Amino acid sequence: MKHNWTKGIASLALCAVLYGFNTPDISNPEKNTEEIEMIVNSNLTIDEKVEKILHQLSLEEKVGQMTQVTLDVITKGESRFASDEPLKLDKKLLEEAIVKYKIGSVLNTANNRARTTDKWNEVISQIQKVAMKEIGVPVLYGVDAIHGTTYTAGATFFPQQIGMAATWNTELNRQGASVTAYETRASSIPWDFSPVLDMGRNPAWPRIWETYGEDVYLTSQMGIAAIDGYEGENNDLSDKTKVASCIKHFLGYGSERSGKDRTPSYLPEIELREHYLPSYKAAIDAGAHTIMINSGIINGTPVHASYKYLTKLLKEELGFKGLVVTDWADIENLHNRDKVADTHKEAVKKSINAGIDMSMVPYNFKFAEMLVELVNEGEVPMSRIDDAVRRVLKVKMELGLFETPYPSKGDYPKFGSKEHEQIAYNAASESITLLKNNENILPLKKGTKVFVAGPNANSMRTLNGGWTYSWQGEKVEEFAQDYNTILEAVQNKLGKENVAFASGVEYNHEGLYHEEKNIDIDAAVKASEGSDVILLCLGENTYTETPGNLHDLYISQNQRKLAEALAKTGKPVVLILNEGRPRLISQFEEDMAAVVHTYLPGNFGGDALADILVGEVNPSGKLPYSYPMYPNALGTYDHKPSEASEKMEGMYDYNSSLPFQYPFGFGLSYTTFDYSDIKISRNEITPYHDFTVSVTVKNTGDVEGKEVVQLYTKDLYASITPDNKRLRRFEKVNLKPGESKVVEFTLNGKDLAFVAENLKWTVEAGEFKIMIGDQSASLNVTKTVEFEKIYFEN
Repeated sequence: MKHNWTKGIASLALCAVLYGFNTPDISNPEKNTEEIEMIVNSNLTIDEKVEKILHQLSLEEKVGQMTQVTLDVITKGESRFASDEPLKLDKKLLEEAIVKYKIGSVLNTANNRARTTDKWNEVISQIQKVAMKEIGVPVLYGVDAIHGTTYTAGATFFPQQIGMAATWNTELNRQGASVTAYETRASSIPWDFSPVLDMGRNPAWPRIWETYGEDVYLTSQMGIAAIDGYEGENNDLSDKTKVASCIKHFLGYGSERSGKDRTPSYLPEIELREHYLPSYKAAIDAGAHTIMINSGIINGTPVHASYKYLTKLLKEELGFKGLVVTDWADIENLHNRDKVADTHKEAVKKSINAGIDMSMVPYNFKFAEMLVELVNEGEVPMSRIDDAVRRVLKVKMELGLFETPYPSKGDYPKFGSKEHEQIAYNAASESITLLKNNENILPLKKGTKVFVAGPNANSMRTLNGGWTYSWQGEKVEEFAQDYNTILEAVQNKLGKENVAFASGVEYNHEGLYHEEKNIDIDAAVKASEGSDVILLCLGENTYTETPGNLHDLYISQNQRKLAEALAKTGKPVVLILNEGRPRLISQFEEDMAAVVHTYLPGNFGGDALADILVGEVNPSGKLPYSYPMYPNALGTYDHKPSEASEKMEGMYDYNSSLPFQYPFGFGLSYTTFDYSDIKISRNEITPYHDFTVSVTVKNTGDVEGKEVVQLYTKDLYASITPDNKRLRRFEKVNLKPGESKVVEFTLNGKDLAFVAENLKWTVEAGEFKIMIGDQSASLNVTKTVEFEKIYFEN
């Protein structure tokens, strides 16, 4: 009888909850969690469930959902900035976070180091058990898994985003993101702060390697592919192998005038909308669930305090319905750094009213305390709180966290598998870009004796870059011992007896990230005496964000001296670049017989490079940015005509203001490709017409190879000075020797639009040039059309 009576009461309670008759009983948290559980198990839609759960939460619980702290805050340790090892949660601190402050999200690892999947499962399971018992709402755990599952030992690591862009292969990028999602979810983590859709248009910026390069179309297509990989078909997050993606950092990050991280940007609205906004619009249209905000300042206003950008532009104009999260401590920075709020409490008010939904606090609970006060004081409306929490709850609901707060350890048998590693190797091999190959010195002839030198020759750390096992990547060697450095891979391929080594210059891993030590160039020169070819591995040590700021874009002078000394031996030098941004090499590039760019290719970069050097793999990477020649000649391929004078298509006069070392989209092969017979389906269009462009591509060499077919348009005359040219389509094709293929692209008149002076996307009547390889054709637009007004009302 008692059991049946209890079931009857529960049924009545469920009806009351579902039909809105109940109000939350804050004095009885157990009752609250039971009612939430009934809502979750009901037949209501996700949106209906979210509304009912929202109704059950107190103000403190709602604000808790908007609060995110880092893992060190709830672990055993001497302070909230460091944890004991082995890692253990502190029961009192965990209860403080969840029972007292009701926090809804945790991020990051502890002590800035990777953990095993078992440890992640243990830690996150404990967190979720407390959250489900005390609140009835699971915690949303997030990490920066940007080229693999950053903080998980044994995870599969891919090239960094700039390398993935160099593949010009969106399907490979989708596959890499899918593997990362799988292995992140295997770590019990359902939220990934990726992809980065900032534009890499300033070569000095220390985060350029986290981007897909300088072109907005390439970035948009890679971003769409990444979201498809992370979130899966139809963005169905109930698939336990998928994660919620987080596009970042909205908006204009990377456009800093100084090139230094998180320094001010001054962006005209036309530039912001044409070159910095479309990648985010594409990602939002692709269904990305969450978005992170730019830590910087645009035209004097911190983005985290901008109602104009966060609410009017992002949420209203672009229609973003997902969760908006801050970057690290950026609400506090409104007071501490940017000086637009005279107190921390004022900073909270500004950011939440501007449109922030969740604060990456990350080290205390003052945000939660101050936000409750602001609501009670009428400074932040309850409607703004409900809007934010509704977005948080919906992501958690769609991820299935209410039903399965943490996965079973046995659910992910492919973690770190050979299948996943093969995809990473494929990506590395397609990203590596051959920039110079005088007298076909590459591939190396059989029996060649090589000498390997340079600070990047025997380092797994430099192959991976930052966000690898730790934030700055300084712990890579500890976790990546089973993979091959460039030196080890070359030794495996050619035989140790044919490979000599002396670094000549080493990085000082204990000091500043730009420091070097053990400089002995004479010893390197002497060690090269018995070799036929020198492989010189130069570039950068690991870094990201502010620690990567620099004052001189030239490659280090120690490395320059090493290159010059080895070139004077008279032996052909193959320069292998392993760097996160294009460090200038014009002081000695002409003395190099060949130049190979590896970017940051990940754990399989050494193996992929060795296979390319001996010709087992034909290089097919293309530059995703313009490689500058001089520090006072930085620019992009889509510059204005007054910035550069062309002497031939794609190349520039030495006296031009933009003498690129290598142009955007450039990359050599061990074979040759011929373009012919460009055709346009119609020579005249209106801005509403579809049209096709085709070209025949033939492999005219004797080696099978992949070619990136790139279609550009050029607006000959416009009301605003048009860009030099713009990438509109691309496709990577594989051709056997002698094989031809007709590659066809479909475009629409809207693809020719630009942001006009009135801030409307506009296609103007006039002549356009369509260009693929050395082929071109003319297209005439017969009328001018302004499309939807994209500028928001002030």
